[in-house]
Order: sequence, then C-alpha cells, then structure tokens
Amino acid sequence: MLTLAWSDGVSLVPLDFASLSSANPCNRYQDVTKNLDRRSCGAKRRREAVTKSTELLAPMVRRALEAGVKARYLLMDSWFGMPAIISALRPLIPVICMIKKTPKILYGYKGRRLALDGIYRELKKRRGRAQILSSTVVTMNDGQEARIVFVRDRRKKDWLALLTTNINLPDEEVVRIYGKRWDIEVFFRTAKQFLQRENGSQARNFDTHIAHSTIVLLHYIFLALEQRRLDDPRSLGLLFHACCEEIKDVTYLESLKRILELAMAQMSPQDATITDVYAAMAEAILGQTILYLGFQGSICQKLQPIAA
Repeated sequence: MLTLAWSDGVSLVPLDFASLSSANPCNRYQDVTKNLDRRSCGAKRRREAVTKSTELLAPMVRRALEAGVKARYLLMDSWFGMPAIISALRPLIPVICMIKKTPKILYGYKGRRLALDGIYRELKKRRGRAQILSSTVVTMNDGQEARIVFVRDRRKKDWLALLTTNINLPDEEVVRIYGKRWDIEVFFRTAKQFLQRENGSQARNFDTHIAHSTIVLLHYIFLALEQRRLDDPRSLGLLFHACCEEIKDVTYLESLKRILELAMAQMSPQDATITDVYAAMAEAILGQTILYLGFQGSICQKLQPIAA
C-alpha cells in the first residue's frame, strides 16, 4: 500500500494511498475480471494497481498540493531515491530522501561521474564521533544540483546518505527534517496491529479491499485528531517569539529614563531652581547607571519634565 501522508513531527494525517499488485502480468494472482466503465473509480483503481509505484508518486503529490495541502518538503526512503523520481518531483516540492549505495547510479562531482562510494572517499570527514560525517553538492542527471549529507549509521560501523534538492539547507536541518519520516512507520504499525488493516476484512473483492483500507485510514485520522486535541505537546514558545518580534522591547536605560521623567512630572515644583536640581539628580542617576552597565558615551538627550 503506497501511502502519502502529512506530518509536522507531532501528528500524522494520511492523504492518499494506492493498493498495488504488480506491473508484470506474470506476478499477479488474477487479472481484472469485472467489466467496468473506464471512467469509474473502480476502473481507475484497477489501472493504478498494475502501475509501477515509482510512476504513481508524482501524481499523488500533485493531487495533494492542488487540494490545498501545505508542505515544505517531501520525505522519501531509499526505495524512491532515484534520480528520475527526484527530477520528476523537484518542480513540485523540495525533496529530502535517503539514497542507495549502488555503482549503477552516478552523480556529477568535480567534473567527474562518480558513484556514492567514490564521492564519500573523496570528501574530508569530520573528526571524532560526529554524527554528520561530511556533505557536498553534486549534479544530478538532469543537470540540477543537489546536496548529499553523509551521516553515521548507529546500527553498524557504516554510513548513510541523505539527498536534498534544497542545496542551501544546513546539514543539521536535513537530518532533523528527515527524522520526521519515522511517523509514517508508526502509522503502518498502528494500522496493522490495532486498526486491523490486514485481518479486519476477509473479502476477496478488490473494491471491498479499497473500501476497508479507506475506513482504516479514516479511523487513524480521527485518532490523530483526538490525540492532538487532548494532548498537544507543543508549547507557546513560537507564539512568545512572535509577540517579541511585533512588540519592541524597551531597554533598561529607556525604562529608567521614563520613570524619572514621570517622577519629575508628579513633583511639579514651582521654583525653577528646584526643577534644575531634580534634573541634575536624574542626570546623575542615569550617568551612574551607564557606568555600572559598562556603556560608553553619554546621553544624547537631556531629561525634560513632562507637562502636567
């Protein structure tokens, strides 16, 4: 079941799926037996089932974007990390994916065509136990640039390679964003073990199979929505920073200056000499504050009593 889902790292919402058989007729248990109108959903689903999964990815992403789904990146595993697929998806959305170590796929690097292993040997590695070993910009088969980030494989003494079409994205961000792809693995496990994706229906009809899968995905959306409503782990930190950007903070000296001006306004002395004494005291307080805080220079504007 090829599935496209949206995730913000907290909740996951499945958007589209395709239940696939095989593009090779020899590998199918049974071909289409129903005589359906080619314009019907059942006929479209059956044509989709015998299409290669790599050819279905771009149409699925295009349908989601045209429906109004907003996403910054498309995350894929190494199964879809092929140059042709990346080139087809690049005009739609920036891609971050894992790529395979194979001698059959070559990338342009310093005027040469090298496989992933060859590029890794040419790069200077970071010392110590760094999780990000190295990174570089390569040229794809379509002539477009992409960034490859080599990270340490914690399961064994080896490395993994992540590719992104956004060459300006920092290496740490590439690794952090790709880590959110784990949410879809959790979705598959939940759908199989708790929502009866595999054993919930014993029907052998293809239309029933599609309907059952749709119901399972709807159940998961309801659970994700309820979890988000009752237990949202996000904080108000982003809201706090947004308010700070809109409202300029008043500096310590500016606050002290305003307090002294208000105090002088409340006194409202009739004698000009006393007013000068208060202003001199205020200037002295601000001057000592500047020296205490380590500022250089002097106050540009003298304190003026506020009119009552």
